[in-house]
Amino acid sequence: MRDVLFLLIGLGLLTYAADKFVLGAVRVATILQVSTVLVGALVIGFGTSAPELLVSALASIDGKQDIALGNIVGSNTANVLLVIGAAATLGILPITVRIWRQEIRLMLVAVGLLALVSWDRRITTIDALVLLVGAVVSIGLIMWWASRDREAAKEFEDEIGDLSGGDHTLGASIALTVAGLLGTLGGAQLLVDGASGLAETLGLSEAVIGLTIVAIGTSLPELVTAAAAARRGENDLIIGNVVGSNIFNSLPVAGIAGLLDTTPLDDQFGVSLIIMLAACALFAVFARVGFRVKRHEGAVLLVAFVGSLVATV
Repeated sequence: MRDVLFLLIGLGLLTYAADKFVLGAVRVATILQVSTVLVGALVIGFGTSAPELLVSALASIDGKQDIALGNIVGSNTANVLLVIGAAATLGILPITVRIWRQEIRLMLVAVGLLALVSWDRRITTIDALVLLVGAVVSIGLIMWWASRDREAAKEFEDEIGDLSGGDHTLGASIALTVAGLLGTLGGAQLLVDGASGLAETLGLSEAVIGLTIVAIGTSLPELVTAAAAARRGENDLIIGNVVGSNIFNSLPVAGIAGLLDTTPLDDQFGVSLIIMLAACALFAVFARVGFRVKRHEGAVLLVAFVGSLVATV
């Protein structure tokens, strides 16, 4: 019961605090008049991956690399199958040609690189550095695209405007950012402790817990954001957050986790990497055909998500 309680409190705190962290960071950047493109690419991009980043980093520090990498791989899978699937069943998701040619293709490269360096079920220091270099290149590309593309820049402006609207003082915004970060750290630690304890109690591997419970938990911010955006008809926001989250999960988050711990991974990761690649490829195919994800395709993604859980366990 203690492990379950830690797990539930950690998930709740993580979801709530991560949202406040992003909100505070955007407000601070807006008050300081930081470039909209920079805020959009970094703050919002990292913000959607803040739960995965902190959970994976803390798990790696604790020597629980199976939870750290399981969280990343499982979250990437959950983002495209569960989050996109659920959003598409609520309404057709149109995909712009720009998003397909740029962000979705970059996501496929990012998850492919993650699978490549971890295929031997171990991320070495060199592998981690490769992922981090990929992260720098990806951030540069996203910023370059946005600076050259009015539509992309407008999306960043609209999203940042929604988050930073109203009058806010710098002190209050900094306090919200710090409180959100501390809350996210605390929630992440509780989640890692609860997950590892639950794995031991149930006789399951930490990899399985990381790939399922922890991964779904850290994808909750994307799921909540997708549901809210779907109700408002802001479909680009759904696609952008999910694709951006997968890019950041696969490169900087996995890279940092790899630098902190190079312990060999569970044999289960071979299957999980294939599932992640297949899930991202299926979403990409749906996105390319007609440049939209239809309701019945959303249902297929949800069924595939259930199948991925069964295959993992």
